[in-house]
Amino acid sequence: MPDFLTSIPEPVLRVLMFLAIFGTMAVFELVAPRLARPEMSGALRSRRWLTNITLVVLSTVILRVVFPAAAVGAAAWAAASGVGVFNTLVVPAWIAGTVAFLVLDFAVWLEHVASHKIPILWAIHRVHHSDSGFDVSTALRFHPLEIVLSMIWKAGVVVAVGAPVWAVLVFEIVLNGAAMFNHANAKLPRSLDRALRLLVVTPDMHRTHHSVVRAETDSNYGFNLSCWDRIFSTYRHGPAAGESGLVIGLEEFRAKPPRSLLALLALPFRRK
Repeated sequence: MPDFLTSIPEPVLRVLMFLAIFGTMAVFELVAPRLARPEMSGALRSRRWLTNITLVVLSTVILRVVFPAAAVGAAAWAAASGVGVFNTLVVPAWIAGTVAFLVLDFAVWLEHVASHKIPILWAIHRVHHSDSGFDVSTALRFHPLEIVLSMIWKAGVVVAVGAPVWAVLVFEIVLNGAAMFNHANAKLPRSLDRALRLLVVTPDMHRTHHSVVRAETDSNYGFNLSCWDRIFSTYRHGPAAGESGLVIGLEEFRAKPPRSLLALLALPFRRK
């Protein structure tokens, strides 16, 4: 990692990268929007953005209180304690970093699958899927409980693997950036989308995952690399109804989608 990056405190670096990527995707959506729907424009868009951004700020504060060191701190602890596979083996740093990145990406994919298959986790993850719109702000819409549980899972994987600190920081930045990219309401040229999704998850690919059709929701779980869905046969090229016929969100909330912060915080504890 370049020396000037290591001189920047980790939280500051993450915030700077977040703002840069979020701003870029927001502009991309304005210049080349993929879908034109009420939820993605005007007053409804402003209300969704306010709620989603407030939710991510609250989640970040809670995470820093509950788990101050986060995944990067877990990697530093494992390195200092000699814990984890790559902290007990002598291998080139680039090999350890590359393998750790791939393992973490698979771990996040697996966690996402679990959040759809395990009822108690799905109750929490519904907050993300309850968004009736789909744009860069949707990438921020996660319940604080899910953020904390996700960090505990990632920290456990980081320690077990003995992932290098720099690789964990790179992974976290890439993962957050990829989530904002593939949730963006942005139109890519078809040829570019086809080429990109051979390696990474594109907006068109991930939008299918936000369909109200259960078979489509249970597909395209990746947030970064697209290979896991292909390997485990959970890949779908697109919605059966096409982009123009795609209905986003959850069927149970179509009549009255939760839009306030309090409604989202209470959602996991709400009976269907």
